[in-house]
Parts: sequence; structure tokens; C-alpha cells
Amino acid sequence: MEFSGLLVSITISTAASLLFAYLLYWFDRYEKEPFPLLCAVFLWGAIVAGGGAFLINTILGLSVYLVTGSAIATDLTSSALIAPFIEEILKGFAVLLVFIIFYNEFDSILDGIVYAGVTALGFAATENAYYIFTYGFLEGGWQGFWELVGIRLVMVGWQHPFYTAFFGIGLALARLNRRTFVRVIAPLIGLIAAMSAHAAHNVLASIFTTTGGMVFTTILDWLGWLLMLVFILIVTRIERKDLEKYLRDEVKNGILTGAQYNIAVSAVKVSLARIRGLFQGKYKETTRLYRDAAELALKKKQLARLGEEHGNREAVADLRKRVSALSKSLTIQS
Repeated sequence: MEFSGLLVSITISTAASLLFAYLLYWFDRYEKEPFPLLCAVFLWGAIVAGGGAFLINTILGLSVYLVTGSAIATDLTSSALIAPFIEEILKGFAVLLVFIIFYNEFDSILDGIVYAGVTALGFAATENAYYIFTYGFLEGGWQGFWELVGIRLVMVGWQHPFYTAFFGIGLALARLNRRTFVRVIAPLIGLIAAMSAHAAHNVLASIFTTTGGMVFTTILDWLGWLLMLVFILIVTRIERKDLEKYLRDEVKNGILTGAQYNIAVSAVKVSLARIRGLFQGKYKETTRLYRDAAELALKKKQLARLGEEHGNREAVADLRKRVSALSKSLTIQS
């Protein structure tokens, strides 16, 4: 019986996290991040960050209890200080590794949000499975199980991506700026914001434990997530403007056709083009064309703003060749 509860807890928690991760991936409408890299950060969040946080939080929590002898002091310290610090460090480290090792994949603010969010959702898959099984199923059977599913996956399902997104935004701002001060301070501010938002949620959840209090804290959580969604939509809009600006010359130079340009700058038209490509046997080429075109636009923006750093000029030239070859191939096949 307990094994079935554990299995279902892991399954439903992982499925929910993967669904949320897909939604984040969907919002990255133009220049998709490499799927293997997203899988890697998800697994980091689930295994390294999730397992590491459980171990370290437990050890530090026990240490606080041994010193204070107070369960209340231990709970407050753990929720307000230990958990936010340890968990955001462990989740953020995966995003930092992508930033350092796969620097050229960090092309926009949206990239930072996606890598941070997917990492955090991997973490949430592990943490939610633990909470649903331990405090739901073991304490209340299947009724308790479903109550914890509602709390962990519906009421606070987006909490971890929301926190860690601040660090991803900070790293992205550092990536897209030439000033040393911004490159140093932006990630630091982002990490502090992630920890602060995390701590604020935990403290409020500890204080407002009644039904009315839970409704109040849930409303606050959802308002925060709504603001992050608005921010993502604004960033996506800016990204579309960048594509319109930096791909316009590619039409004049014969790299893209006018029709391909009109498709490339519209997420809806790109999706429709991929569907047509699927039925015409050109799905891979069509997908590559518009992803490479989006990446070309972003690399041209980086070259214009940052100059020749980390091979921007070479990357632009390589992408232009690839886009040109794909454009001509699809035009000939048509």
C-alpha cells in the first residue's frame, strides 16, 4: 500500500513538473533552447538540487534544534533562512553552469527564465513527491494524498520556477551588458531576489495557517506569478521586435525570402509553417530554418551591442550560411 502511494506520488509530481516545463518551453517562441540541455538542468534540479537540499536542510535544521531546543525556532529558521538560501543556491548553480559552459546558448532574458524555470521544476518534482507522500498519503491516506496534490501542484505549483527565475534574469542581464558593474551586480541582485521571494512565501505560509490565511497567501503567490507572466510576454514582444529589425537586411541580401521573413517574425506563422512542413515531409528543415533565423537575429543584436566577444562575428557568419542554405533548399523543394 505504501509503495503504491509512493509510486503514484512520484508519478503525479513528475508529470505535473514536466507539463509546467513544457509550458515554459512553449513560451520560448522563437529561439528554442537545446532540448538535451533542458533535460540536463531538469535532472540537476530533481536529483542534485532536490537530494542535496533535503540532506543539507535536514542537517542544519537538526543543528538549530540542538542549539535552541525549540521546534518553533527551528521551523522558523529553516523556512525563513535555511531553505531559501540552500535551495536557491543549489538550483541556481545549474543555471550558472549553463551560463559559463554554454555561454553562446544564453542569448536573451527569456533564455535565463527558461533555464532557471526548468531547473526549478525538476527540483519541484522531487520536493512535491516527498510532501505528497509523507504529509499527504502517510498521514491521511488517499484523501490526504489528494489534498496535498491540490496544495503542492495547484495552489503553489509555480513557486519554485518563480523564485529561481530572478537569478536567471540576473544572469541574462549580465550576459547582454558590456559594463563590468552590471555583469557582477545583476546576478547577485537576482539571487537575493530569488531567496527573498522564497523566504517571504515560507514565512507567510508559516504565519497564515488558517483556511482564510491560505487563501490570502495563495492570492499573493498567484499575483506574483501573474506579474512574471506579464514580464515574459513583454520580453517575448521585445524579442519579436528584434527579429523584425535584424532579419530585415537578410531579405535584402537574399538570405531569406520575403515570405520566409514574414513567417520568421511571427510565432503563430512559424507554428503553422512547421505543421505544413510535417505534412510535406519538410518538418526538420522548416524547424531548423526558423530557429536558426531567430538565433541569427539575436546574435546580430549581440554583435551590435557587445561587439566581437565569444566569437559573435563568426557565429553570425555561420548562422547566415546555414539559414541561406535552408532557405534555398526549401524554396527549391517548393
